Amino acid sequence: MAPLTIPLNDGKQIPWLGFGTGTALYGKDAANSVRVAITNGIIHLDGAQLYGNEDTLGEGIAAAGKPRSELFVTTKLGKLPEGKTVRDTLVESLKKLRLDYVDLFLIHMPIHHEGKLKSVWKQFEELQKEGLVKSIGVSNFRIKDFEEILEVATVVPAVNQIEYHPYVYKAAKPLLEFHKKHNIVTTSYGGLTPIVRHKGGPVDPLLASIRGRLEKETGKNVSEGQVLGLWLRSQGIPEITTSSKEERVKEYVATQELPDLTAEEVEAIKEAGSKVHHRAFCTWLDGN
Repeated sequence: MAPLTIPLNDGKQIPWLGFGTGTALYGKDAANSVRVAITNGIIHLDGAQLYGNEDTLGEGIAAAGKPRSELFVTTKLGKLPEGKTVRDTLVESLKKLRLDYVDLFLIHMPIHHEGKLKSVWKQFEELQKEGLVKSIGVSNFRIKDFEEILEVATVVPAVNQIEYHPYVYKAAKPLLEFHKKHNIVTTSYGGLTPIVRHKGGPVDPLLASIRGRLEKETGKNVSEGQVLGLWLRSQGIPEITTSSKEERVKEYVATQELPDLTAEEVEAIKEAGSKVHHRAFCTWLDGN
């Protein structure tokens, strides 16, 4: 089965399922995990300068031997070192990744570029023109960060990659509406938080009952993690996830073949998630 993709506002497509080299792989050798992910059918790889492992992400891509044109590779701008341009850091990243271009380049954290976001975004636009990046976007942006760059932007960011799961749904709602208005794709990281970082919350019983329905309907084993993935898929939100276990990677890939949640199930998860607020990453966002 061909990987599921979501259209971006620049005419490109982003594969729905991405394998991230942060969290469990942060600062670690990602080569084997990346090779395993690609071998099992994941074509979207999500790295970052901040993760400190772009070189082993590149190694894993090379080891998998899949044609470059069939892969979708993202990296993200970290803090800009004194005297360096955005382009300088991207050229370094491409060397580490062993690539001529990335499919998606994101501003990782708006708080790393206070007072300079406009200039950074204009540099992103230039890199897109040059062909070093195919699509440009942002991560962990608030509405006020968008408003700042949109004053000078000729290109609207294609994506905003944020922590997104039922326990931040309520807090994220105004941002999701902003994304919709500007045709920006919301991408989720930390989507499994309700089952790996906040067990015992109000969403648990729903995940269990939906899992039961899907198992009955498909005759396949379904996990609660897959139900959370389907919840994201139903909203057109790509899922960036990670694991060092091959069976878990296979499970993520198999999610693509499972049937959709019903509209009622999607809403019920949103409603239950709204009873609790739990942000696992970038907690500075809660103060803004």
